[in-house]
Amino acid sequence: MEISPLEPSSQRRLVIGGARSGKSWFAESLVTDAAQLDYVATSERRADDPEWEARLAAHIARRPAHWRTVETLDIASVLAEPGPPVLVDCLTLWLTRAMDLDGCWPDTPDAAWSPAAGDGRADGLARVAERIDALVAALTATTREVIMVTNEVGQGVVPATASGRLFRDQMGVLNLRIARVCDEVWWVVAGLPTRLQGRG
Repeated sequence: MEISPLEPSSQRRLVIGGARSGKSWFAESLVTDAAQLDYVATSERRADDPEWEARLAAHIARRPAHWRTVETLDIASVLAEPGPPVLVDCLTLWLTRAMDLDGCWPDTPDAAWSPAAGDGRADGLARVAERIDALVAALTATTREVIMVTNEVGQGVVPATASGRLFRDQMGVLNLRIARVCDEVWWVVAGLPTRLQGRG
């Protein structure tokens, strides 16, 4: 039976949780039997930050040797190509870097901001919205099995700074958009996964 391009054969899964919740470990456990896998790492190298480099090294060390690491922000292009399953870790870093590149941050962390500020940040957020649209479209259309890892950042205290509140809001929009087109959504707390959406 042929599968229509509008009905991709892939299984799309989102794994969401807080920092150090075990979400990456759980996402990786879902594909341990994959003969091949493209591991899309969205973080950037920080030679001046030994702690960050140590965290990256720990992530890399636990991956099976046959997984291929792809360090890129262009997740949509990866999803557009045929290939093995894809694990994206993580959308939170992807959004952070996108907002950096597109000039979305206030000049100072606690500076007041509004879409009418007229200082270019509204244009930056419009570019981020376009990136999110492209990512959602690619995820919807892909024929690859995809697992995406993301952080839930909206359940703590209200951020004290305008930049913190802006990021929280953008992260909420991204997670909502991605969850809507996924077949399964998993919530991970203290290493314990709970299925929020999908097959029971």
